[in-house]
Amino acid sequence: MPLAVFDLDGTLVSSAEDLISTLNYVLKTEGLEEVEVAPFRPWVGFGAKKLMEKGFAANGLETTAEKLDALLPKFLDHYEQHMAVKTRLFDGARPALDDLIAHDWTLAVCTNKSTRLTGPLLEKLEIEHLFAAVVAGDTYANAKPHAEPLLGAIQTAGGTIETSVMVGDTSTDINAARAADVPVIAVDFGYSPVPIQDLKPDHIISHFDELFGAIKTLLPEQ
Repeated sequence: MPLAVFDLDGTLVSSAEDLISTLNYVLKTEGLEEVEVAPFRPWVGFGAKKLMEKGFAANGLETTAEKLDALLPKFLDHYEQHMAVKTRLFDGARPALDDLIAHDWTLAVCTNKSTRLTGPLLEKLEIEHLFAAVVAGDTYANAKPHAEPLLGAIQTAGGTIETSVMVGDTSTDINAARAADVPVIAVDFGYSPVPIQDLKPDHIISHFDELFGAIKTLLPEQ
């Protein structure tokens, strides 16, 4: 049974605006200046603490791990209430998912987003029923780029390493796939802070209408 495992933020969903809006909410409560979306897009896939660290830096301030820990509940509470204001599936993502299912592929999600946020976002986007497994950043002891969550997603969905492929947008996804010995496709419209070609995924796509063809080049017998 062939299985496609997808990252979430920056791969299936365009979520930068809502996440950076939440960052700006936190910055305002700290008496700091808001930031623009564009320069912060590359950091969206690296978690709330990284976003806040970069937000403080943009205001000319260093912060500490203790400070970030203290601000995290404020960030998560606000984001939980505003996670789907502007967040949407990337163009072509839903037809690509439906096409894979029509060709007897099973689908899974493997994200570093917390369980608290992942399920509700999938529900708000009305795609939760498409996935045989949903693995979040806190499902296992390790998050990506460790192999454990990807291997867990494959096992939970009933797949095998030999018939699975990972689809992501950053080094976190590519390194997790490498660690799990799973081929990986990267999108070039996601949130990588470095050019995606520099990370040497097995295949790069620029639109979801290229996904099925890319998968067939990596797993031609599936």
